[in-house]
Parts: sequence; structure tokens; C-alpha cells
Amino acid sequence: MPTSEVRTDAAEAARTALVDTRRRQLLNAAARLLGRAGSQSVSMQNVADEAGVSVGLIYRYFANKQELVQAVIEDVLHEFSVRVADPVQDEPDPVRRIAAAFAGYCAVVQELRDAAVLAYQESKTLEPEGRDTVKDLEVESAEPLIAATREAIDAGLIREVDPRVFAYGFLTTAHLWALKHWYFSRFLTHEQYVAEQTALALSAVIRPEHRAAYPDLLGPLA
Repeated sequence: MPTSEVRTDAAEAARTALVDTRRRQLLNAAARLLGRAGSQSVSMQNVADEAGVSVGLIYRYFANKQELVQAVIEDVLHEFSVRVADPVQDEPDPVRRIAAAFAGYCAVVQELRDAAVLAYQESKTLEPEGRDTVKDLEVESAEPLIAATREAIDAGLIREVDPRVFAYGFLTTAHLWALKHWYFSRFLTHEQYVAEQTALALSAVIRPEHRAAYPDLLGPLA
């Protein structure tokens, strides 16, 4: 490859990295501010001040506040899809895939706690098309957990439950860490919270004859 093309590729990669970094900076600032005050009370100038940038820079990335709110919510849901799917790909045991999917979901909630709360608070403020997109992304993020639950049922490892009800209940539990962090963090670390909730959920469904195979997941409930 000619030197000029190498330089062009390197420059383009640098520009892309800068755009991604700046966008992440704006999304994180918006999530913090909107989570504290709500979208009705926050202006684009407020978000710019929170991010430490000019308001003109924000408008280079987002046309208006609703587009910014939509982007924050879609970003956290995209992270859920990626981080839930990745840990389960190479795990042959469906029960352990359930636990891995939940842990991945919880990791995103911990890392993007403000955005996770915002997704709950502000989805209703979006335009109908935006709400439909958010719903589709949420369903997509739950699919690895639903699939693992179905496989665990088919394998006779857990009792027959509705996989969708079980999965959404489990994922709602993940969100509780963000929604009630002020309470749980008084007496549990994030890792302890994940372990406790995993044990509680799985102990309710794993068949008695298979409980001995999962002492690390069930803990004292094994």
C-alpha cells in the first residue's frame, strides 16, 4: 500500500476515534444530567456545560434534545445486546449461560448506571417512532437470556416456566441495581448483588436433581 494511502487510513482512523470519544463524552454527560433533573428541566446548554464543551459542538452530533435523549437510551440498550450476547457464546451449559447473560446485563447497568435509569424515566417522552425503536432494542437485548432459558428447560435442567417471563423478571432485577443503588450499595458490592440475585433466581427454577451441579451459582441455596 502506498505511503499516502497509509497516512490517509491512519488519519481517518484517528478522526473516527475522536468522534467516538466525543460522542461518548456527550452521552455520558447527558445521562448524568438528565438522570438528575429530567429532560423537561434540562437544556442543550446545560448538557454542554456538564460535558465541558460548547453548545455548538453538541449540535454537530445531535439536532435537538429529543434526539440526544433517544441516543442515550439507544446506546445503553445496544450495550446490553452486546454485553449479554458475548459471554454466552462459548458456554455449553444453558444454566451457566443464563447466569452469564445476567452478569453481562448487570455489568452494563453498573457501568452506565445513569443511562440505565434514564432509559426508564425518559422513554415515555420520545416520539412514537423512537419508543418503537427502544422497544425493539429492549426485546433484542433479552433474546440471549430467553434462548438460554428455553434450552435449559428443554434439557430438563430447570422446571418449565415461561422463558419470556423469567428472562424479563431477571433483567428487571438487573435494573434494580441502578434504580435503587442508593439502598443496595449500603450493604452490598455490585459483585455481591449479582451473586445474590443469581442464586435467588436460579434456586427457584433449577430442578432438585441438578442443584448439586451448580454450587458456585446457588451458594448457600444449593
